[in-house]
Amino acid sequence: MSKDNNVEITPRMQAYIDQSAKYLSERDNYIREVVKKWRFDTIAVHGLYTVRDAIEDYQGAIIEPIFMSTAQAYRDSDEMAAALAYKIPTWAYSRIANPSTYYYEWTLALLEGYGFDGETSCCSTSSGMSAIMTAVQPFLKVHNDVCEPRNIVATAQCYGGTFQQFTVRLMQERGIEVRWVLDATNLDEWGSKIDGNTRLLYGELPSNPQQGFFDVKEVADLAHSHNIPLICDSTVATPALLRPICHGADIVVQSATKTLTSSGFGVCGAVIARKNLVTNIDDDQLKTDFSLCVKYLQNRDFGPNLHPMQAVMTLNDMRTLRSKMDLMSRSTMAVAQFLEKHPMIESVQYLGLPDHPLHDLASRYMWLVDAEHDEQYGKPVNRYGHLMSFCVRGGAEKARLFFDGLQRIWRATDLGRIKSVATIPAISTHQQQGEGGRALANIPPNMVRLCVGAEHPADIIADLDQALHKAR
Repeated sequence: MSKDNNVEITPRMQAYIDQSAKYLSERDNYIREVVKKWRFDTIAVHGLYTVRDAIEDYQGAIIEPIFMSTAQAYRDSDEMAAALAYKIPTWAYSRIANPSTYYYEWTLALLEGYGFDGETSCCSTSSGMSAIMTAVQPFLKVHNDVCEPRNIVATAQCYGGTFQQFTVRLMQERGIEVRWVLDATNLDEWGSKIDGNTRLLYGELPSNPQQGFFDVKEVADLAHSHNIPLICDSTVATPALLRPICHGADIVVQSATKTLTSSGFGVCGAVIARKNLVTNIDDDQLKTDFSLCVKYLQNRDFGPNLHPMQAVMTLNDMRTLRSKMDLMSRSTMAVAQFLEKHPMIESVQYLGLPDHPLHDLASRYMWLVDAEHDEQYGKPVNRYGHLMSFCVRGGAEKARLFFDGLQRIWRATDLGRIKSVATIPAISTHQQQGEGGRALANIPPNMVRLCVGAEHPADIIADLDQALHKAR
């Protein structure tokens, strides 16, 4: 993996390498001939954990074990040397990798790559923010030891933490310009901000909390015409509703803390990339297998590793992802339809509503995976996720009165839970970016973000109704 790992190959080391090559060939064949033919739900349930793994290695455990160990032991010095030179599969040290994180990564790579003809791989991270850092940093390195101007082009409608990372950590602290796209549906605006120093395009869809969206294929084609990658944050949609790699994106970042870990048991992230991605960075390893490259090199040194217990907890939550996204999307639509008719509501931002300006665009991309193979539907079905926002009539004071009146819905800076959660972005998730930044991203002070959980929608609506009555 690493260009500077030159080790002398002894006969015994070569035997380990040959044995590993056979294992990898068998695994690749298993993926190609078996796993790639499964439906989405089957991949989510099983991933690459097999009966053979369980019987031969883990005393028959039908659930992936949690490897609570800091390090891996080796048979001898030759195996250790081969492993640390990344010439054989290894986990070595849990800052670098761990068997539990491998099972999580393999499953998520397959889910994000479901329906994609090529190959995908995944690098787990300790959070969604570290996933963004992991995805972006490799493209910002200097060319030929010369620190020339560098810039990235990104959608202004994005999570507040993303705005801070790009504005403060990249632009203010490192001098890397971030060129914000205000109308992500305008391809000409994207194109006008790209020049010879642009390293990547970055977009969030649907955006948190405004429900921004853009044409993934068009923006990916634009990026590739300039020999740069498109990175998409698809946290809100999850691979159950949208898989940007299938439409041309090079990399997907997931704050798996959110919907992928719907139980709320911990913080987790992931970077999923297609192999042989597009970039103007002269680095064959980066292009060939981005996720593995950043895992074994960049993240080995930065250390944003995922805890093995969290990997398995998230993996367990992912097993029922499709059915949860279907249920919560349907409930969110019912809630949105209630709110758009309520006299105390100024506006509702939900892509599923037919009168939303981005409804038609989102409907081209957001589909419940495998609905056409589902006995319940038997045809393609649009689903728009369980995140929405709305503006309370009467301004910020009325919004806070409503918010404080909620009884069943939790007040927290969280989303993606099995329980419904609400927040006011202007005083929470997007507070730090200031009024100017919030205006740029179209986040007014009376906006409430609501993530609908798995409760019965009638009970969610009843709580919203009583709280709105108190705000009158």
